[in-house]
Amino acid sequence: MHLPHEATLLRIFIGESDRWHHQPLYEAIVLKAREMHLAGATALRGPMGFGKSSRLHTAKILRLSFDLPLVIEIVDSEEKINGFLPIIDEMLKGGLVTLEKARVIDYRAEQDVEEAPEI
Repeated sequence: MHLPHEATLLRIFIGESDRWHHQPLYEAIVLKAREMHLAGATALRGPMGFGKSSRLHTAKILRLSFDLPLVIEIVDSEEKINGFLPIIDEMLKGGLVTLEKARVIDYRAEQDVEEAPEI
């Protein structure tokens, strides 16, 4: 897959407890991005954060939260990201979605490791 040097970064800020059809929303989004052959997607868990409600979500021991903040980052061409936005809109009940231009320096898979000889 070729990724243009001038790409778009889609960021989706949600909570860990958000769901889509009985599965974690972050999983559903990453799997849908893969199904649509987007260049790549990563879900990142944050140790602390808050959103529009200003409710603090934290992983601190004294205040253990089961709804930590998550950020999903997806990079691809502007055209493919724009085609993915209506799907995200349908899946999200709350959260924040941002877009920004990204300059792709390198995009490649790790080379296959040579198999060890059989003994």
